Amino acid sequence: MTDINLPEVVKQVTEAFIDYERALLVNEMETLDHYFWDSEHTVRYGVAENLYGAQEIAAYRRVCVPVGPGRELYNTVVSTFGEDYATVSTQFRDGETARVGRQMQTWARIDGRWQVVAAHVSIDLSSLQE
Repeated sequence: MTDINLPEVVKQVTEAFIDYERALLVNEMETLDHYFWDSEHTVRYGVAENLYGAQEIAAYRRVCVPVGPGRELYNTVVSTFGEDYATVSTQFRDGETARVGRQMQTWARIDGRWQVVAAHVSIDLSSLQE
């Protein structure tokens, strides 16, 4: 397969991911909703919740504790496959504790724009022992 990590596609997904993270830090609901695929098939597994469908994800966002402004990402890896499918994996710290989080998103270009179709957020339990 020669269409892995095409530079223009990596750039597009990276830009979408950066904008998603910006919206997450300022708790910009409309932008976060915009980035999740508006489908009952969208899945988001969180640290303490399992959400099925864009409506559940949007409802959760409106009652959960917002991400703190000290959130720092590292080891971010963007991988694209063809022109319409990508994954973004990253680790993060919340800026307040030693906890290390992990986040994975599956992105697909649907109707001409990049959207998260599945996401998983977890805490690395080994970081709690440091």
